[in-house]
Amino acid sequence: MSVSTTIKKFGLETVFKYLYKDPEKNLPKLMDWADKFSKGEFSSQRDAIRAAISDPDSAYYPYVRHMIQDVDPEVLTTITVNFFINANLIGWKKQEELRNKYNCNIPWAILLDPTSACNLHCTGCWAAEYGNKLNLSFDEIDDIIRQGKDMGVYMYIYTGGEPLVRKADIIKLCEKHNDCIFLCFTNGTLIDEAFANEMLRVKNFVPAISLEGFEKATDSRRGEGVFKKVLNAMELLKTKKLLFGISSCYTSANYDSITSEAYYDMMINSGAYFVWYFHYMPVGNDASPELMPTPEQRYTVYKRIRDYRTRKPLFAMDFQNDAEFVEGCIAGGRRYLHINANGDVDPCVFVHYSDSNIREKTLLESLRSPLFQAYHDGQPFNENMMQPCPMLENPEKLRAMVAKTGAKSTDMQSPETVEHLCAKCDSYAACWKPKAEEIWEARNAKKAAETKAGK
Repeated sequence: MSVSTTIKKFGLETVFKYLYKDPEKNLPKLMDWADKFSKGEFSSQRDAIRAAISDPDSAYYPYVRHMIQDVDPEVLTTITVNFFINANLIGWKKQEELRNKYNCNIPWAILLDPTSACNLHCTGCWAAEYGNKLNLSFDEIDDIIRQGKDMGVYMYIYTGGEPLVRKADIIKLCEKHNDCIFLCFTNGTLIDEAFANEMLRVKNFVPAISLEGFEKATDSRRGEGVFKKVLNAMELLKTKKLLFGISSCYTSANYDSITSEAYYDMMINSGAYFVWYFHYMPVGNDASPELMPTPEQRYTVYKRIRDYRTRKPLFAMDFQNDAEFVEGCIAGGRRYLHINANGDVDPCVFVHYSDSNIREKTLLESLRSPLFQAYHDGQPFNENMMQPCPMLENPEKLRAMVAKTGAKSTDMQSPETVEHLCAKCDSYAACWKPKAEEIWEARNAKKAAETKAGK
């Protein structure tokens, strides 16, 4: 670790200790420190945080104070140091150097499946297609993280299967790589007091618990009694003052309830600090295209989440509708990639095609493979940020990339051809396009008016 890095880390840790002595007085000083060391980078993010700190009318004004008061101080300090210093200030610089050197994508985060096994068997789960016998060994995951850190990657996200089937290994990896943040998409049923105590000890593990809505919707897909188990897990995490969030997938069947104000308030009251909203993807030979939202349903989700952001203390990410904030598709290593439990390196957690395996290639070699280079060269896949995906909104793009690079399906049980997958998206893309253009034109007109008014 360089001297400058040590100083930066010590500086932030010192500021946090000072912050807890008098949060209201010292919060602005934390932002002054961030401004000093950011050297002008991440300006929009810093402006948003400063507004949340200083503007009582901001929805995030109480949110910031909620985190300071209700998250364990050592946990919050560790996650903040690892996020702001390692994953951003240090990591981003290294990533940029390698992007320029190799003319390829270098990710900000790596998603990986420790196992394909799961203690549940949810209806329509694409992960279930892999079966339950695939695993990345501890040493393989450790090596992926080591390679990632060499490229400046300090954010790792576990998917599955159910990652917490591998509880012991996950905690060991948190210990060994205590300079990283580990997020985990989990059904939440394996979170018990012993594991919560381990989370408190390592301080750098954050679960995102999957919910389909309220009790009836969740149990109908995940099994009877799952919703109550999840509520118990969230109550435990809240009591232990641990940071956690929610992951919810919206479909044509549940979009209304899962984005209702009652559902949003339930997440806040449960103690969640963030929510990931995911658009249903028709992945797998047995997927149900009828669950894809209609244009009006997707637009309803878009409007509701953006409305809640202005008045609700919960950080919400809308994976499909927020592309404008990240300039389009972030897959293919542009900001993230996915490694499944068989070691296949997929461009996206929803695009199961690959020409590389981590057991045969390094991460950097995989990022320079034909498929990942095709992503690199093709992004953004649409100038309209309401149509970012090469599968969902631009299926002809995924067809072309897979055909050109010879990438193969990584579904171990029921390989799906790219034609079969994209055919399910053709009609959706055509129906969504007019609404996407309407939204994007209105957004651009509003931006232009604000610029003219000097806002």
